[in-house]
Parts: sequence; structure tokens; C-alpha cells
Amino acid sequence: MTATTGRAGRREWIGLAVLLLPTLVLAMDMGVLFFAVPYISTELAPSGTQQLWIMDIYSFLLSGLLITMGALGDRIGRRRLLMVGAAGFIGASLLAARADTAGGLIAARALLGVAGATVMPSTLALIRTMFHDPRQRQAALGAWGGVLTAGATLGPVAGGLLLDHYWWGSAFLPAVPVMALVLLAAPAVLPEHRAATPAGRFDLPGAALSIAAILPIVYGVKTLAVDGWHPLPALAVPAGLLLGAAFVRRQRTAAHPLLDLGLFRIRTFTGAITVNTIAMFAMMGFSLFTSQYLQLVKGMSPLTASLWSLAPSLGVGAAVGITSALAGRVRPAVLMGGGFLVAAAGFAMMTAVGAHSPLAVILVAAGVLAAGTVGTMTMTAEMVVSAAPVERAGAASATSETAVELGSSLGIALLGAAGAAVYRHQLDGALPAGLDGEAGRAARDTLGGAVTAAAHLPDRLGSDLLETARTAFTDGLHVAAVVGLVFALGAAVLARRLMGHLPAAAPAPKAGAETVTA
Repeated sequence: MTATTGRAGRREWIGLAVLLLPTLVLAMDMGVLFFAVPYISTELAPSGTQQLWIMDIYSFLLSGLLITMGALGDRIGRRRLLMVGAAGFIGASLLAARADTAGGLIAARALLGVAGATVMPSTLALIRTMFHDPRQRQAALGAWGGVLTAGATLGPVAGGLLLDHYWWGSAFLPAVPVMALVLLAAPAVLPEHRAATPAGRFDLPGAALSIAAILPIVYGVKTLAVDGWHPLPALAVPAGLLLGAAFVRRQRTAAHPLLDLGLFRIRTFTGAITVNTIAMFAMMGFSLFTSQYLQLVKGMSPLTASLWSLAPSLGVGAAVGITSALAGRVRPAVLMGGGFLVAAAGFAMMTAVGAHSPLAVILVAAGVLAAGTVGTMTMTAEMVVSAAPVERAGAASATSETAVELGSSLGIALLGAAGAAVYRHQLDGALPAGLDGEAGRAARDTLGGAVTAAAHLPDRLGSDLLETARTAFTDGLHVAAVVGLVFALGAAVLARRLMGHLPAAAPAPKAGAETVTA
């Protein structure tokens, strides 16, 4: 059929439900391994740098390829791209579940990121295509944002439940039946959508630069933080920055660029993108610390730790309700700035967490942090889609999702690297006397390595190692919290500056015509 105006019917709402399935899976996969870290440390023995790559290579490749895949979807059709990605995600999930080396798991997670990048741009763009009525579109986008947040929350819980009964690789298997259902249902309920006019030659150099600019920077930051000074990672950071500049230049001069830089001249669009990126940086960057603290410092099982990790969602629920109630009465800049100040308070509370602190200290701090960040994010999805002209909704969606994933990845990488650097520094010269070389190396790499090594040592020596390593970990947590606090305070000022022009209730823009075919 052809749809250009009017209200969505039953088929569109069923289609929304289908689009929410891969959205949930992709969000869950960002955190599904949080509680598997001790098991991976024991069975695959990754180095500190490899452990960080295992956790976030998925997010970095996903974010680095979203713009490329968004442009590809405009050419070959967004529904078709979604189905290709769903099939790829099934295969990559099976490979990850059976990985038997750290390098193999990193490679499988990388393939998951590539597959996820082919799925994610289609979800938000197809919602924009299917829902033309502003109120219905806002409801659909609210559901999409809610599922994205729920997936980030449920990912660690699902991982904990599976780890309590099966091997660590089982955390990847729930994605398989969900993506299979998407493959079966998509042709029946989702419209196909592609650019109405030929887009010209695909920008392959731009696609290469978009991913080549991200990975060297991340590699350099991770390696320098964990392993100290080495020439190769030190050179990788400026090389990545130069490639990033080359990508921007390419997008300015290419006849058919991947990224429409004109979108960033829209102040609301730029403000919403910036707010989302920083919010995800804060929330996902500290989720890894919280999950490791519950398991490796407090000694909880994966299931118990994952269930306790749900406690902060009470703060999230309250924040979403309050933000929604105030959205039509209070200016967005005030709400977003206030949300980041709440997140800053959560980071400040994290600096009081110690190895022997009551459990409530970290749970309350995590709840306050999550409430502040999610409270700001509930307002941005509609802003991003509505601020861009309808003919550029696909580019806007891909850019928004890139920012979200990049913020998540940078949070895990930079805050994780800061924590890992402090952990290693604190352990140097502080390990108990009598510890052999192999156990000492394992303990210096990661807290998971220290816990594993302690289990094979005499009681007194093992308990001394655990005490030293857990104290070093919380020292690293404190430094990462201070970094997050500075970012949150800066983001509060930035939100007021970028979004200060918006009134309390901005009128929704009119939807233009698009070409949609069944």
C-alpha cells in the first residue's frame, strides 16, 4: 500500500511490536555480559585490555557503522536491511556462545556489533515512516525509548539468571529465537521504505573512515590506561583524531555523503544528540562497576547480583514519571539540566562506596545516578525525529543512535580504563608477600583474576589478596566516579545552553510526505 498521511491502524501497531523486539535484544546485549566477567576471567583468562574489548567492542562497531548502515538502508530498503541484520545476529550469537578463547569472543562480539548496526537504524526510521500523527508517533517513540531502557536494565538480569544455571556463553542464546521471530513477522507487518530518488554512488571512503576514526582512539585510550606508556597506542589516539577530521571533511565535500552535516545546524537536533550521548556515557559507564562490585566485592552469585541490580530501577521509574508530568509545564533545558545535577549527586555518592560499605550505599547511589540520566533521555527521542525534516528522518535516526551507542561505548571504555588504571597502580607493590608470579600477574590484570587466584591460595594468603584487590577496585571506582561527576556537571550547563531556546510545550512539526510501499 501507499501511506502518506493519516492515523496508524492495527497493522502499524503490530509492526511497532515487531520493531521493539530487536530493539530489546540490541539493548540487552550491551549489558548481558556484565555478570559473566568472573566466569570469562576464569575460563578464557583475558588480559585487562582484552576484558575491556570483550565488554565494548560490540558497542563500538555498532556505533561506528550505524551511519553507514543507515545510508545503505535508504538504498536497499530499511525492512530488507533489518532482516539481513537479524539473520546475521543469529549467526554471531551462536558463535559468541561457543567461543573458547578471549580473541574468539572479541571477534564474535565484533560480528554482533556489525549485525546490530544493520538492524538498529531501521527501527527508529521505520517508526517515523509508519506513524504520521504527532501524538501516535510520540507514543510509539516513547515505547521505543522505554524498551531501549528496559533492555539495558534487563540485560544484566537475564545474564545473571542464565549464568546461575548454565555456562557463560548461554547469555547470548536468548537473542536467537527473538531474531528468528523478527525474520518471520517482518515481511507481513512492516512496510518497505527506501529513498524516493536515486542517492548516487555509495560513499565507500566515508564508510571506511567512519569506523577507522573510532577504533584507534579507543584502542589507544584503553591500552595506555591499563598497560601504561607504549608508542603504538600513543600514536593511535592522534591517528584516530586525524581520521575523524578526514571523515568530517569527506562528508562536507562528497557528492553523496553518508552523514548530512546540515542536520547539526538544527539547534534542537544538536542539543538532543549531545544530551543523549552524555547521559548514556554516564549510565552505561558505571553499570559495569556496579555489577562487578556486587559479584566480586560483595561475593554475590550472578542471579543474586542481577536481582539486586534491579533496585535502582525504582529511581528510574520515579524519574520518568516526574519528567513526563513536568514536560508540558517546565522548559526542557531546566528539566535536562536538573536531571544531570541529580546524576552528579549519584556520582558524588559513589565516592563514598568502600569494600565494606553496606549494600544500600551503592544501590542508592546507582538509583540516583540512573534516575538523573534516564530522566533526561526520556525527552530526547521525539526531539531528534521531529527536529529534522521528514525527508531526512533516516539520517537523523542513524545519527541519534550512533550518538547513543558511542556514548555507551565511551562510558564503558573511558570510565572502565580509568578504574583499571587506578586498580593496577594501587596493586603495584601492595600485593601480599609470598604470592607467586602467576597469581600476582592474574591479580594485577583484573579483580576477577584476583578472585580466581585467591580461591587457589592458602586461607590467610587468599584473604589478604582479596582484601587488597577489593580495596584497589573501590579506589578505581572512586576515580571513575569523580570523572563522571565532572562530566555530569558540565552536561548540566551544556543542556541549559543548547536547549534554552525551547519553550515548555513546543508544537509538534507537520509531517511531510514520504514514499512507503508494502
